[in-house]
Amino acid sequence: MGTSDMIASFIMDVLEDAGGIAELQRSNLAEKFRCVPSQINYVISTRFSPEHGYIVESRRGGGGYIRITRVQVSPQRLIMHTVNSVGDSLDLRTAAAFVSNMIGSDALDEKTAGLIMTAIGDNSLKPVSPEHRDIIRASIFKQMLVAILAE
Repeated sequence: MGTSDMIASFIMDVLEDAGGIAELQRSNLAEKFRCVPSQINYVISTRFSPEHGYIVESRRGGGGYIRITRVQVSPQRLIMHTVNSVGDSLDLRTAAAFVSNMIGSDALDEKTAGLIMTAIGDNSLKPVSPEHRDIIRASIFKQMLVAILAE
C-alpha cells in the first residue's frame, strides 16, 4: 500500500470514528506518515473532493487545520446535487467519481451505475469527435440521472 493510500485510509477511519466530521492538522499528518505536507494536500484534493461527497475547509498557519465533512443527504437529493454540479462538460474520471459516490451513498445500485458508465464511456462515444465527447458525456449523464429521479 502506497503512502497516499495509507493517508486516505487513515482519514477515512478518523471520519468513521468521528461520525463523518474530522479536524486534522496537515503538519501532524505529514509527520505521522513521514511525508511532505503537499502530499497530504494531494490526497485531500484527489480523494476527499465534492465529487467524492466531501466538503473540505482549510485554515492555514501555525494552528491551521483541515476540516473534512462527509456529506450526508437523501439519495434523491444527492442525485439532484450531482445533476446541478455537472457543468457543460464532464470527463470520464470525474463522472466515475460522481458515480462511485452515489453508489457509496446508496443513491445508485451497481447495475444502474454500470449502465450509466457504459452509456457515457469512451467506447459508446467513439463516433463523437474527442473534443466533443466530454460535452456529450455531461448531457447524457445528467439526462440519465434526471430519468432516475423521475422513476
